[in-house]
Amino acid sequence: MATHAVHGRSRRRINFDEHLPVDHHLNLVYRIGAGLMGLGLIVFGIFGIVHSIGFFDTGGDEVWSLNTNGALSWLSIAVGLLLLVGMVIGGNFASTLNMVLGVLFVLSGFVNMALLETDYNFLAFKIQNCMLSFVIGILLLVFGMYGRVGSALPHDNPYWRARHPEE
Repeated sequence: MATHAVHGRSRRRINFDEHLPVDHHLNLVYRIGAGLMGLGLIVFGIFGIVHSIGFFDTGGDEVWSLNTNGALSWLSIAVGLLLLVGMVIGGNFASTLNMVLGVLFVLSGFVNMALLETDYNFLAFKIQNCMLSFVIGILLLVFGMYGRVGSALPHDNPYWRARHPEE
């Protein structure tokens, strides 16, 4: 027999976009975070492509003391452009994009650290690449979560209001 609690109130879906004005001060944090990280990744990728490194070459070619190859360079440009798109759109999209990519960068750091010195290291990562992946991931998470999570959000914060509709 299945037991479940019947709630007298219906769960309402929260649309955060209605509560977050376009000129809200948090929007600037999301945009700057996405833009700076995206710009850095694009420049890194362009320098890797300019050096005419093989696409899956693991020979130890370096840009800014980071190991790279053609695949990592193009991937960096693609992710950088995605972050720049987030910067242009702004708002909740940029915040959510920063958080998702932040998690992916942290996971990438762990996965690529496990693949160091193996034949499966097709992005030519070295330990400094893994550490930078962790740093970028954590920064993107901080930029994305700024103003969305925390124990001391002000009561006029749209995320606080959405979580506490009764107050």
